[in-house]
Amino acid sequence: MMPGQRLRGCRSLHWNEDNGRFALLAVLIVLYLLCGAAVFSAIERPSELRAHGRWNGTLLNFSETFNISLQDLSSFLREYEAAIAAGVRADALRPRWDFTGAFYFVGTVVSTIGFGMTTPVTIAGKVFLIFYGLLGCAATILFFNLFLERIITLLAVVMKAVRERRIRNSGLLPPGIQHDFSAYSLPGWKPSVYHVMLILGVSAITISCCASAMYTPVEGWAYLDSLYFCFVTFSTIGFGDFVSSQSAAYEYQSLYRVANFLFMLMGVCCIYSLFNVISIVIKQVLNWMLEKMSCLFCQRCNKANTFLGRRNAIRPGSRGRQGNFGQPPDSDGPCDSDTEGRRLSGEMISMKDLAASNKVSLAIMQKQLSESANGYPRTVCGSTRHNGFSGGVGALGIMNNRLAETSNSR
Repeated sequence: MMPGQRLRGCRSLHWNEDNGRFALLAVLIVLYLLCGAAVFSAIERPSELRAHGRWNGTLLNFSETFNISLQDLSSFLREYEAAIAAGVRADALRPRWDFTGAFYFVGTVVSTIGFGMTTPVTIAGKVFLIFYGLLGCAATILFFNLFLERIITLLAVVMKAVRERRIRNSGLLPPGIQHDFSAYSLPGWKPSVYHVMLILGVSAITISCCASAMYTPVEGWAYLDSLYFCFVTFSTIGFGDFVSSQSAAYEYQSLYRVANFLFMLMGVCCIYSLFNVISIVIKQVLNWMLEKMSCLFCQRCNKANTFLGRRNAIRPGSRGRQGNFGQPPDSDGPCDSDTEGRRLSGEMISMKDLAASNKVSLAIMQKQLSESANGYPRTVCGSTRHNGFSGGVGALGIMNNRLAETSNSR
């Protein structure tokens, strides 16, 4: 088998890379769920058993003390559970279905938080919720995606300005560019996904800590419970065991409800953006795992890569061999001009011959030196390398080519 055929056969392993990434992610999620179930079962199951034991003892003592049968007592408790589902509580709570209560409810619907402590009980309300949620959830997801696009753009502008100032002060710029650096303006630079993830993470922690400092005295929760509520709410999990702004009256009630709404809005947007940026890191890990797996199951990759790693060596007859393996037959661009000026002998190529063969002018060479000093990402051989982030739908499509790790030029 010819070496060129080996390379093409090895490349065929990457044709279904998206399907492989999807299958690998599905397997990892299942394993993640199994591990999470084992941990939570080990932590929470003993507490559940103790709670059942205490409740059964309480029912038995109540039945014996007041001479009420367990059957009648259970029937009464079922009626009370139905009253709780309708919004009836032993303590005084705010009305669930006045205008402010209904506004709080629709906010949890369209944001997909869904605490579950307020639910429609009429047939008309349930039918209306289906159509209302269909449009509202789609519009809110669009809003989150547009927020993600703008927050990444804002972070890119700020980080780019900081990098420009750092480069100006470093003295690495050539003299001809140092005075007119704004004309170059880091054309190929993009923020790293890790820097964006760090900034969003710090922002989410800051918002959660500030919101918890408000919820702790107002709602009477422990600070750790307030942090727990913030994460459950901002991530739109919405268990409903802790729900803010439900008491009948608060001190500075209007101010508290406005602050509660703003904290939820900022928190949900920030956590949504953070989750999507973390998904980029997860996708990078999946790409790395697929690359290792493909090279593990196809040892021919190592032979092809070893040959390609030495393709720039100058020795007799290297041009003919490189023409077969250096690039695919259908590739074009500056890479095809690399071998135009190379000699077929074993002589060393002079710098003059190299510059003539690549048609590199003095201005282009100066720009390349500037890019090397500034750390710009460069496009090698004028072609883009598929890095697993091309295309994408929704948030992935928004972040495509906006971060350094998702850029086609990497």
